[in-house]
Amino acid sequence: MTDRVLTCRALNRALLARQLLLERASVPILDAIDQVGGLQTQYAPSGYVGLWTRVAGFERASLTAALEDRTVIQGTLMRETIHMVSAREYWRYALGVREARRAWSLRLAEADARRRGIPRAGESAMLEHAGELRAALAGGPRTVKELGDVAGGFVGHLGLWVDLVRVPPSGTWDRRRADRLALAETWLGPEDTTEADGIAHLVHAYLRAFGPARWADIAAWAGISVTAARAAEERLELVRFRDEAGRELVDLPDLPLPDPETRAPVRFLAHWDPVMLVHARRTGILPETYRATVFHAHDPFSVGTYLVDGYVAGGWRVRDRRIVLEPYGSLTDADAREVEREREALEAFHA
Repeated sequence: MTDRVLTCRALNRALLARQLLLERASVPILDAIDQVGGLQTQYAPSGYVGLWTRVAGFERASLTAALEDRTVIQGTLMRETIHMVSAREYWRYALGVREARRAWSLRLAEADARRRGIPRAGESAMLEHAGELRAALAGGPRTVKELGDVAGGFVGHLGLWVDLVRVPPSGTWDRRRADRLALAETWLGPEDTTEADGIAHLVHAYLRAFGPARWADIAAWAGISVTAARAAEERLELVRFRDEAGRELVDLPDLPLPDPETRAPVRFLAHWDPVMLVHARRTGILPETYRATVFHAHDPFSVGTYLVDGYVAGGWRVRDRRIVLEPYGSLTDADAREVEREREALEAFHA
């Protein structure tokens, strides 16, 4: 039997459905965070905006409370970037990316040593310094400033060798710099899974949140190799499709595949929302003509974006407590009115 072909628009609607962007969901925030594959939060408010646009009736205080009661965990995970994930899934994410993160940090250390003409720090040295950082945090959370010289290694990616979490009050809406650190095993409890289980979870979590997808997309999102990702293939029940170019797509069975003509409402996305990144390029959600506008070397913070009919139609920023729009093209009067209603709602959320 020939695999079913999914158009770009069909993949777009599947992404929107799984990312809770076709309809705001009436679900607990932990379920929403699991569903969307975690919240990318280099900028702490992004997690709050990401939930506001996806969860009906979401209030900022509920996410802060979940961080405080340790049911939501913030740490460096996929692609060595800061994510918020549920406590029940944290260790599966952490174990799945651990070896890839450490290999990446060694490559960085080697490149830095060559550039500076100094001996490179090998794995044994990194483990030794990681032990020093672990000892410094044994008494409980400390800020990077409080850690002093020990934190120098953290800034230089030593933190990839220690399972660290970023804990309140830092990394929240009210205190946005996520610079207060704790050991994951003391903040959350000891690791309770294996690397193989972790990698299988990464594949499952990606397809749950972003599928159907190519293996290369899964690997790019997780920050692991395609070979590592495909090692989970025998552990998961998968179905297969093809894209319009004939490339294989894999998916979990019985997940949403809406009609491509399903209406998509206007939605505002946070800075660095993962649906904007290249692993989701197959869906066309960010038209390529706008990619350099959203992600620009002179604006590493990137911009928030808004979707019209499931595609980026403009950017937004907060200026003088107002949400200011940067349209990328013209809209119909009806779409413009819907954008304005959502803009007003997001401005009220920020107030």
